[in-house]
Amino acid sequence: MAEPASNPVKSPLMQTVSIRRRCEAITRWIEEGRSAWWQIDRRRLPIAATEIISLMLTRFPDLQVPFHSRWRHFEAKGIDRAAILNQRLAALGHAPNSLDALRSRIDLCVISVLLDAGSGPTWKFVDAAGITHQRSEGLGVASFEAFIRGDFSSESSKRLMADARTLARMPRESLAAIFQHSPVNALEGLDGRLSLINRLGDQLEQRGLSRVSDLYAEMLAPHDDQGITRSAKAPSPSAAALLEVTITALANVWLKASTAPDGARGDLWPHPAAHDAQSGQDLARGWVPFHKLSQWLCYSLIEPFRDAGMVVTDLEALTGLPEYRNGGLLIDTGVITLRDPSQAKLTWTPADPLIIEWRALTVTLLDAIAEEVRRQLNRDATSLPLACILEGGSWAAGRHLAERLRGGRPPLEVDTAGSVF
Repeated sequence: MAEPASNPVKSPLMQTVSIRRRCEAITRWIEEGRSAWWQIDRRRLPIAATEIISLMLTRFPDLQVPFHSRWRHFEAKGIDRAAILNQRLAALGHAPNSLDALRSRIDLCVISVLLDAGSGPTWKFVDAAGITHQRSEGLGVASFEAFIRGDFSSESSKRLMADARTLARMPRESLAAIFQHSPVNALEGLDGRLSLINRLGDQLEQRGLSRVSDLYAEMLAPHDDQGITRSAKAPSPSAAALLEVTITALANVWLKASTAPDGARGDLWPHPAAHDAQSGQDLARGWVPFHKLSQWLCYSLIEPFRDAGMVVTDLEALTGLPEYRNGGLLIDTGVITLRDPSQAKLTWTPADPLIIEWRALTVTLLDAIAEEVRRQLNRDATSLPLACILEGGSWAAGRHLAERLRGGRPPLEVDTAGSVF
């Protein structure tokens, strides 16, 4: 069972603004030569930007780049699975901008993102049409098809949802079947994924919530009793508010998380350089938040809210995602290097200083690379926001380089149990 639900902790570590500030502080610390692990060569930032631009122009010649989102994986092999979901919702009498449609999309996004971690280089998923998928696309398609079948719902008449009862009690064999896991087609981290799903269900039940989208109840208020958006009056939730709700909701779900002295919990870790001008001597000083999966989820919720008539504002408040594809891009283009290259042969954990610094560098330097990409393409943050550069993009370029250099493996191995990367 998950830890008992508790009142939300008010901490700077649960706010998006602290992610950038404290990652920047760690980056400065490294550039001062104080790191035992990393060195930075900003002269190579244009090389990383060129890798991104080359791939971006190949994939999106008109530079109409969509947001980095789980919905991109639902488009694997050119199939518009969002349209399939809309058809299923329409058959149940739910308009595309209805509350029921929004709640279904939120349920799908949260479950799919929680199930999204490294799959391993050999795992495959064959979809209902007989098409084979791998890696993130395979995980996305597998979770989408399971959702459409009603595998996350305990009510046969309400298949298009993920409810607390089903998640809390889902057995290992059910999740294995969803991902076609077997001795000859092993999915890395299956048990970690199962624990995340079970813990989410536990937390929902302890809070008296019936389904995943109940976590966002306050943000769903703009809908009238018939479930149709009052588009003229619908407020615009900010990305920072969306992230804070997400972080708080999932704080006790994570497996390999840590708890700061001020009670904040999640994807946050201690580092001596982690502070900002606002931290003073408070208990959060010396800790850096990343909230990678929570931010990935927020990026993925932008489109569902938009489809319901609510535009998520201030997207630049979210950061680049500190995970192994974006971080791998920095290593593989020489922007950052290990002081001791032999350390790349070891397996690390999220709590190790080397990994904490790698992730902080990823957040900070993705901002710098984004500026260089825009400079070379003569764009600004409005026409080419970070969410699009990630998709266009840094994540894809990181994976492309990993395929070319290591058969898809990341440059550093991190034991995460599917809860951080």
